[in-house]
Amino acid sequence: MRNLGKNFKSVVFGAAVIFGGVSAPSFAAELNFFTIGTGGTAYTYYPVGGVIANAISKPPGSRSCEKGGSCGVDGLIASAVSSRGSVDNINAVLSGLRNSGFAQSDVAYWAYTGTGTMKGKKPATNLRTIAALFEEHIHLVALADSGINSVADLKGKRVSLDEPGSGTYVDANLILEANGLTSKDVVAEALKGGAASEALRNGKIDAFFTVAGYPTGSIVELASAEKIKLVPIDGPAAKALADKYGFFAQSSIPEGTYEGVKSASTVAVGAQWYTSAEQSEELIYNITKALWNEKSRKLLDVGHAKGKTITIETALKGVGVPLHAGAERFYKEIGLLK
Repeated sequence: MRNLGKNFKSVVFGAAVIFGGVSAPSFAAELNFFTIGTGGTAYTYYPVGGVIANAISKPPGSRSCEKGGSCGVDGLIASAVSSRGSVDNINAVLSGLRNSGFAQSDVAYWAYTGTGTMKGKKPATNLRTIAALFEEHIHLVALADSGINSVADLKGKRVSLDEPGSGTYVDANLILEANGLTSKDVVAEALKGGAASEALRNGKIDAFFTVAGYPTGSIVELASAEKIKLVPIDGPAAKALADKYGFFAQSSIPEGTYEGVKSASTVAVGAQWYTSAEQSEELIYNITKALWNEKSRKLLDVGHAKGKTITIETALKGVGVPLHAGAERFYKEIGLLK
């Protein structure tokens, strides 16, 4: 199976097991591979993607859902793929490099409409939504004794805005702009995940932005090793962001989320799951159905701290890109859509 290619492929899979010279009944099923673009391994997208991939997978020969086996899609093997984040995932979905991917609701909306930070680019009209997943909070992290107490204090500092292909990079620039700054007012770095945390610890940068569902692994590790703070993103600038861009919401990260770190006001966006209109309606219908299966609920609850917030009740919250026909069929079937 080395030549399956980079995109979704199907093969016919068969097997026979021999017990004491007697062949057990063979099975044959269509084996489908489905990729989910996520993010850096130190962030929330990757582990959540792994949980979802596990929930929707059901390789040939698996025990039936009714008998305690997988409740995923028959013959499907899904995999979470590490990536550079939202922008990278959207581009990969549209190009056919990946079957699906997670992205911030703001980045996806701009791509679909060809507006905002994607102004001047061809609208990504083939982009489609499978589900809204969870809220992502913008973290602005600095050392506790850094003297950085607001976004305005970043002027002249060494700040990681994340990689240009990420949603964090887009939002970091919007936050700077809302506070009267640009990336030229800071010494901008393009570090991701553990690399940004390590650079902060070693004094190579003064602060870094990241957009992730809390708690995010790299910051958990950093807080256990160094005294850090979450710099507030609040006041008139945060309100202006929420007023101007409907996908931003004023929110907060609670005290105790990270060891020794006080609560901080910030802004949040939605993490959503996207695919292409070219994907099979039947396949996406079955994937959506498997995602919201009762057994998947249990996997989400124990698989990651953010999993508990991924619920059917919020599956359509803040969706600004049209649903895929298969997902839409499922949501209408269960009465979530009329």
